[in-house]
Amino acid sequence: MKSTHVVIMAGGIGSRFWPMSTPECPKQFIDVMGCGRTLIQLTADRFTDVCPPENIWVVTSAKYTAIVKEQLPDIPESNILAEPCMRNTAPCIAYVSWKIKVKYPNANIVVTPSDQLVINTTEFQRVIKRALAFTENSDAIVTLGIKPNRPETGYGYIAAGEEMETSKEICRVDAFREKPDKATAEKYLAAGNYLWNAGIFVWNVKTISAALRVYAPEIAEIFDKIYTDFYTERETESINRCFPDCENISIDYAVMENAEEIYVMPAEFGWSDLGTWGALRGLMPQDDFGNASVGTVKMVESTNCMVHVPQEKRVVIQGLDGYIVAEKDNTLLICRMEEEQRIKEFSAE
Repeated sequence: MKSTHVVIMAGGIGSRFWPMSTPECPKQFIDVMGCGRTLIQLTADRFTDVCPPENIWVVTSAKYTAIVKEQLPDIPESNILAEPCMRNTAPCIAYVSWKIKVKYPNANIVVTPSDQLVINTTEFQRVIKRALAFTENSDAIVTLGIKPNRPETGYGYIAAGEEMETSKEICRVDAFREKPDKATAEKYLAAGNYLWNAGIFVWNVKTISAALRVYAPEIAEIFDKIYTDFYTERETESINRCFPDCENISIDYAVMENAEEIYVMPAEFGWSDLGTWGALRGLMPQDDFGNASVGTVKMVESTNCMVHVPQEKRVVIQGLDGYIVAEKDNTLLICRMEEEQRIKEFSAE
C-alpha cells in the first residue's frame, strides 16, 4: 500500500507583494489575509485530512528554514529541506523525491506551492484524494486545472482533452500554453476546455523519479550520486556542494511539457495564486465601493482600492480610485492598481 506525502515548495521571494513581502520574509510566511494564519500555515492546514504532519515536507531556501520551523512546528525537522541556492522547481522536486524514495519507495505524492489560497478546502481535499487514487497504481502524472471565470493573462493554461472512460473527472492533457495576451485569453475562455495551470501536481515517487531520469537526466544524475548521503551527517555538505550544479529549470519545462502520461483534473475550489495585490483584492470582502482592506482602515470617497496596513495603525484614506496602499515596518507603498506589475521596479530601488 502506498503512503501519501505532501511536498510544499516554499523558496520563492514574492517580489510582487512588496513591501509586505521582502527577501527576508517572503509572502508565504505572512498573514496576507489578516486571518491569523500565514499562507504556508494555511497550505499545511488544508492537508490535515490528507496525510499526517510527519508526511509533510517543505523545500525552502536555507535562509528560511528557521521561519518554517517556527510556523510549522508539527513537521519533523528532517522534513524541512534547505536549498543552498535558487534553482527553480525541477531541482526542488528532484531533491525531495529522491529523499522520500529512500525511506518510502512506494510513496504517493502531492506537490503544491506554499503561497496559494483555497477558499473551499472540503472540495480541495476531495479533488486531491481523487487524483491520488488515480496515480497510486499507475504511471500517470496529474496536474490540477482551475476552471477559469475570466480571461486572465497572468496564468498559464492547460488545454484539456476528453475525459478518461475509466476515470471520470480526469482528462488527458492536449497542450500546455504560456501566459496569453488578452485576446488569446478570451478565446481560451470561450473554448471551454482551457484551464488555469495551478502548479499543483500528483504522482507516485517511482513515476516522477523515472520521468526526471528521462527528461532531465543531468538533474537526476546529481541526485543519484548523493542520495546515499541522505539521512546522514553528510547530507548538508553533499547538497551544498552538488545542488548548485543543477540546471535552473521549472518542472513544467523539464517534465510536464514532454512526458506522455500527463493528465489534468478540472477543479473549482476558490483558488488564487495571490500573485498580485489585485488578486488579493478580488478575494477579500469589499465595501459598497469596491474597497478591500486589512487593518483598521476608514475609506472616505474612495473606490476600488486595496489597503493592507499593520493592525496597530489607524488609517484614513480619502479620494483615491484604484490604488494599492500597503505598509510594513518603515516602508509605505502607494501605487495605482493598473501599475502593479511595476512593483518589482519600485522594490529594487
